[in-house]
Amino acid sequence: MIDFIDHHRDVYGVEPICKVLPIASSTYYDTKRQASEPSRRSARQKHDDEMRSAIRQTWEANKCVYGARKVWRQLQRDQWQVARCTVERLMRDMGLRGVTRGRAPRTTRSDPRQAAPEDHVRRDFTAHAPDQLWVADFTYVASWRGFVYVAFVIDAFARRIVGWRASSAPNTSLVLDALEQAIHDRQPANGLIQHTDRGVQYLSIRYSERLADIGITPSVGRVGSSYDNALAETVIGLFKTEVIRCSGPWRHLEAVEFATLDWVDWFNRQRLLGPIGDIPPAEAEEDFYATLSESAKAA
Repeated sequence: MIDFIDHHRDVYGVEPICKVLPIASSTYYDTKRQASEPSRRSARQKHDDEMRSAIRQTWEANKCVYGARKVWRQLQRDQWQVARCTVERLMRDMGLRGVTRGRAPRTTRSDPRQAAPEDHVRRDFTAHAPDQLWVADFTYVASWRGFVYVAFVIDAFARRIVGWRASSAPNTSLVLDALEQAIHDRQPANGLIQHTDRGVQYLSIRYSERLADIGITPSVGRVGSSYDNALAETVIGLFKTEVIRCSGPWRHLEAVEFATLDWVDWFNRQRLLGPIGDIPPAEAEEDFYATLSESAKAA
């Protein structure tokens, strides 16, 4: 409104414009004085200006995907004293908003004749320590050179992505490469369960034999039920929302790979996740091992 008056005051004058608009001329002049003399601004206005800068910095530092709640949580972690309603108001005024999810595509191709392991999870994705339960799934991304497929392996304890791979073909090698990365990085002990859907890639002989070699117990959900692999679906939904729909169109496989690499690092080390207490996955695991170490010393 102030900008509108500034733009038209030379033609119509301030007072005539203010008689039409729902603003007093004294309010307009006071606002202009405060703009030219910052010392005249109220404490709330000064605080709002400071918070606007912090909010924008936080929003941009987190790939411009956070909504008001996540921005507020990150500001609290950074020792800012601000109410959530204030963050919501200022983000609304600044035109900042978080990304919203769309419906996730379906990539599973199952063979009803193929034998499958039983479901050891039964929609309970609770894990009391890292490397007790992994979930795996993959999705696709449209590029100018055809579809790109991205597979993920996620540790259920802190939702940490422990393995991923991108490929131009949705075959067993894709999901097996993601598994190999997870095995190499985590070196899991016996007792680990990995849960997937009934996609033919996860039920292939090569994949099943590799799980058996490492001592990983396979678990498979039912056909056509996304809830049976809901944790993996959730992480893939975030990936599609925060990377694919925000940064496309995608030119080729290499572009998707680079963006995924960058996102996975941010997701594991910086992204706040509500189910684990609004902290990043890496921090949740560090807290677990720190507590474990303290308990061992106490014993």
